[in-house]
Amino acid sequence: MTAIEEKGALVPARPEGKRSRGSNSRYGALLRYLGVRALLIIPTTWILVTLVFFLMRVIGDPISAAMGGRLSPEQIRERKEAAGLNRPILTQYWEYLSGLLKGDFGRSQDNRAISDVIVTYGAATLELVFWSLIVAFAVGVPLGRYAATKRDSARDVSLRLFAILVYAAPVFFVGLLLKLIFSVKLGWLPVAGRASTNVELQLQHVSPKTNIMIVDAILYGDTSYIVDVLKHAVLPAIALGLLTAGVFLRLVRINLIQTLRSGYVEAARARGLSDRVVTGRHAFRNALIPVVTVMGMQIAMMLGGAVLTETTFEWKGLGYQLASYLQARDFVAVQGIVAFIAIVVAVMSFLVDLIVAMIDPRVRF
Repeated sequence: MTAIEEKGALVPARPEGKRSRGSNSRYGALLRYLGVRALLIIPTTWILVTLVFFLMRVIGDPISAAMGGRLSPEQIRERKEAAGLNRPILTQYWEYLSGLLKGDFGRSQDNRAISDVIVTYGAATLELVFWSLIVAFAVGVPLGRYAATKRDSARDVSLRLFAILVYAAPVFFVGLLLKLIFSVKLGWLPVAGRASTNVELQLQHVSPKTNIMIVDAILYGDTSYIVDVLKHAVLPAIALGLLTAGVFLRLVRINLIQTLRSGYVEAARARGLSDRVVTGRHAFRNALIPVVTVMGMQIAMMLGGAVLTETTFEWKGLGYQLASYLQARDFVAVQGIVAFIAIVVAVMSFLVDLIVAMIDPRVRF
């Protein structure tokens, strides 16, 4: 350690590298933490996929379930043999896992690859979840902040009741109610679909085609098409987004109340800062961390709610197709789509852990 001259006196220099060693240590711990979380995706996905596979087999083989009564026993036997369903269950399970590793989610009864179905219709569900998250944040976060600042007042109680109501109300009921008010009675918004028929036909010729309607409309370059797509997205996004908005409202409220009681907030007030500055600059950001933490779980809930939302609004996404396959008793297709959703949920859980680890210094690795 060397000495440096400061105002005529020799002052010991700070040990170089001490701060960087601490930073490197935290960085290494973060990488190890994320590595472990990434590895946990494998067993988590395996458990979910295994449960889906064997639960689908509990109800019988998919050929008999889908074609029973429409084909003769001999024809059913031939189809089962062609699909490999007459082999031992563990052999089928191993072949199914091998196919998943190659991106093969199976084939539907009409001989369509489920991976193609996921690519085609998964973009629509992704778009719906995106719009719904915007609604959830736009409604839940500001209202949660307002409720926390008006704690135990009549407005706070009203907002808490609103949060419980929108969370408990069935998605299909909220969707039908929105359609009756804004489509049938007022005529402001479309009843169903992702876009008007002529718009959908024109957007089929967009290159490159993303199957995300708003992106395709922007690539097409017609403002009226963009407006049409946005108008079709309003009601489905509200119906699905309000479900999560209720959760965000309550989370932000309770965490902001707890944060406002913390020592550093009291210190900020003691320095003469206004309540508005204390809430907005010091407390609010910390209160948002739990919202990010539960976001992965809420996206999983949205994927489940998308089945009812897409069916209610005829939004032709993955949930809509899943409902169609369930109605047709095409359990191989159902198994493939549910397995894909399970993988998405596991990956989203990892991404949420990554974001929380990056933004929350309280997380220990």
